[in-house]
Amino acid sequence: MTTAPEPPTRDSAAVPWRSPTVRVVFAATALAPLGVPLLSPALPVVREAFGLTDAATSLLISVYFLTGIVLSPFIGLLADRVGRKRVLVPSLVVFSLAGSAIALAPPFRAVLAVRLVQGTAAAGIFVTTVTLIGDAFEGVQRNAVLGVNTAVLASGAAVYPLLGGYLATISWNAPFVAYLLGLPVALFAWVALEETAVESATGRGSAYLRAAARTLARRAAVLPYGTALVTEVLLFGTVITAMPFLLVGTYGVSPVFVGGIITVTEAVSAGVAAANGRLAESLSDERIVALGYACYGVGLLVAWWAATLPALVAGVVVFGAGVGLTMPSVDALLSDLVTAKHRAGVLSLRNSVTFLGRAVGPVLFAGVAVETGYRPLLLAAGVAGLVGVAATLVLSENEQ
Repeated sequence: MTTAPEPPTRDSAAVPWRSPTVRVVFAATALAPLGVPLLSPALPVVREAFGLTDAATSLLISVYFLTGIVLSPFIGLLADRVGRKRVLVPSLVVFSLAGSAIALAPPFRAVLAVRLVQGTAAAGIFVTTVTLIGDAFEGVQRNAVLGVNTAVLASGAAVYPLLGGYLATISWNAPFVAYLLGLPVALFAWVALEETAVESATGRGSAYLRAAARTLARRAAVLPYGTALVTEVLLFGTVITAMPFLLVGTYGVSPVFVGGIITVTEAVSAGVAAANGRLAESLSDERIVALGYACYGVGLLVAWWAATLPALVAGVVVFGAGVGLTMPSVDALLSDLVTAKHRAGVLSLRNSVTFLGRAVGPVLFAGVAVETGYRPLLLAAGVAGLVGVAATLVLSENEQ
């Protein structure tokens, strides 16, 4: 069903929980962390089941992000041309069926091919959910909904590793059965979500991409895209990669303890993100992003300086608060850059940048750590966070 869009609302920081759009978006977003956080604890069990090396097993993660980097812009183009619902619902179905198919134990090469397909569908979910929020809301209410959406994502990233670890104790393929949860969400989206009438992104594909590129050429695009990249490189390079090795190597803690620290970090990120709408009532998105960079810098410098385990954990938690500050405001800034007919394309490029950061961060930090160790990397990353504060303030001043 296609209807004329309702006027976006902007004055209230309250989240309209009764809105079908909000319910569908949050339900779909809750599925997204199933892609990697659910699977990560099961990787050793999968390795044994297929008789793989660690490097080969890690391809389950890498190939998942690869398609998101490359294909997200084309998914955005499709969503701008045919509508958000017509991309979201098939993406949910494919995400669910592709993920659960791995439970049937095909050859590992087939597993990797299926993960490529699933990663493409995940990109469709990421792109359309954030675009739907940008279409339906404006101002502080957009920040409020984006903040809770980020909180849902972070909450899943906090909880699903525990679920994945438990399922992996039952069977190597039990975690993959959980992907079937996407089917009822797809049905819910098909029934509850109305396809709003979006002004057609006319012209050939090349013309559409040129129009989107003109948006990227604006100075205002540097801050949100740059922040998305830096955030994911630092998050996946430090918290997800460097910190576990540092915690185990220096303090001899168990993997369960490491998982608990990551869970707490994600929970803090979720709580801070959920308050983004309230923050946006008194601070601009640029100022909120600057606060996020300050948390990156302070948190990582504390982790570098820390002589005790509690101090190190405190630094990681402060970093998590920074992620909760920045990402909702990044999406709000990007949503404001364009009209609805190019919004999915612009936000899809954010998804490409995000997936790129997630792919580069672990490789970069693990590779450099071979020569330097992890402590100097935390120092360098902390300084980079403080530089980000200054760069954000300079860019925001130039835009005024």
